[in-house]
Formats: sequence, C-alpha cells, structure tokens
Amino acid sequence: MGRVTAPAAPTPASASGLRSFAELLGIEELEENLFRGHCHAGAPLRAFGGQVAAQALTSAGRTVEPARRVHSLHGYFLRPGDPRRPIVYQVDRARDGGSYATRRVTAVQRGEVIFTMSASFKRPEASGDRQRTMPPVPGPEELPDPYLAWQRDAPEEFAGATVFRALEMRFVPAGAPGMPPELPGVPQQFVWLRTGSALPGDDPLLQVCALTYLSDLTLASTTALHLQPHRVHRVAEPRVALASLDHAMWFHRPFRADEWLLFAQRSPSASDGRGLAMGEFYDRDGVLVASAVQETLLRELRPKQARQAPPTP
Repeated sequence: MGRVTAPAAPTPASASGLRSFAELLGIEELEENLFRGHCHAGAPLRAFGGQVAAQALTSAGRTVEPARRVHSLHGYFLRPGDPRRPIVYQVDRARDGGSYATRRVTAVQRGEVIFTMSASFKRPEASGDRQRTMPPVPGPEELPDPYLAWQRDAPEEFAGATVFRALEMRFVPAGAPGMPPELPGVPQQFVWLRTGSALPGDDPLLQVCALTYLSDLTLASTTALHLQPHRVHRVAEPRVALASLDHAMWFHRPFRADEWLLFAQRSPSASDGRGLAMGEFYDRDGVLVASAVQETLLRELRPKQARQAPPTP
C-alpha cells in the first residue's frame, strides 16, 4: 500500500486552527478503496480544487505498493465542491501491470460526482536523462513576501485566508534579471512556492500530493494575466470569472515540496471562454521536477457582475 504520513484531514471547523500543511492532505480510510476527506474553500462556498485533487491522489496512492511512484495525473473538475461537507473518494484499481499501475478516482459529494482523476504509477528504472534549463531568475530570498501587501491592501480578506498562509510564495517581477522575455500573446508569471511547514518523513507520495495542491494556486490566474494580476497583487475588484476545468501533472524527478520550487508558468491561449496555462517546477539546483497544464473557465465580467463575483485565485 502507498504511504502518506499526513494526519487525518481537518474538518471545516478546525481548518482555521491548522497546525501544519500536511493536515490539508489527510484522509480517512472508510473501507477498502473508499476514503473520506474535508476541503477548505478556495472561493466562497467552493472547495479549493488543488486540495480536492491532492486528496484524490492521496486516495489513489493508498492502494498502490510503495515501490511504484506516481508519474502522472489527469483530473476533471465537474461540479463545485462544498467545503462544509465531507468528500468521499472512490478508487478503482484499473490495472496493476509489471511496471505500471493505473488508478481511477471519483470524488463524490451528496451523491453527485464533483471530480474525477486518472493517475499512473510506475517502478523506477535507469535511463538517459535530459531536461530544459531553468531560467536564472532571482532566488526567493531576494524577493518580497506578497502576503505583506495583501494584508495591507485587503486586511479582512487576508485575515480570513488562514489556510493559504500555511504555504509560502514569492513572485518574480517581470523585469527581474534572468527572466525570459515575454512573447506576444503569451503572458507569464514565475513564482517560488513551498509549504509553510516541514513535511514529515521521506514519503515520496506525500511530497507529490503536496505539490499537486501547490500547483493549483497560481496556474489558473496565469490564464487571466492579460486582464488582471494575481489576487495577492490586485487591489481592484475582479474582472473575470475564473475556475479550473481540468488539471494534469507529470512528475519527472524526486523533490521536496517543503523546499523552494520555481513554478515557471505561461498561457499560450485564451478563447471561447477558456484559458490554457502550462508550467514547469524546478528545484533550487535547476532540476526540472514536474510539469503541469490546466484549462480554465475564463469569462470577462460586466461591471455589476464584477462587484458580485467571488474572489478569484
């Protein structure tokens, strides 16, 4: 069985008293192939998609032997999750081959499917190695903490974002040394991310599930950068309705999500009320550890709608 050394998931009532990031990944095993978790809100009355995906992957990993490590996931967000209610994760052991294993996870709330995921696991093997080179951007120690500006500009919203403060991020300015030039029609943002507390043990599945959570923090907002900045940099009302439609990740090499990782993100397309964003994760040594792709619902709001819209990522 796969390991995840995270404790049980916090309930909505206890999320504000979060002791560590690992608690966000905790799930309860109800019976074989059946798990339950709670997710906090990303927007008012909507469960945070990154946590739903991370808990779904945790559930899948619990049914796989530790010798096989997850290398990819593909998920679809079908309905908004309710952060006030538990989510049940049903795991289908689709295949256990000699090298690869496949799991399908269905997340259910009140009898309705809110999220589906396919995840693939494999045994490590020796092979050749090549990768894209990480841009030589400034490190996180050289960059300001965006939470300070968020606290100054929107103190009430910041005070209510207790869970999101269980992680750390640093945005690389557009004109920083080493930043690649932005291509026409392809907005980009580079962000350093890590969990705000150390993750226990050396469980690779826990690290991957933590990165799955982190990957959903800024990727969606990349698709809307031609219309508005990320929430921590935005003072004005939101100009778009933004929600994740699907999310895919590939895990290339080992890493720790409680150490700084650079998330280099670009959005090559926005049309038909949808946006597409792609990103790569690099560790401090420049090793490409993971890639992510997400499609979003992206709709511009009329002025009245903008005043009524929930905060977007």
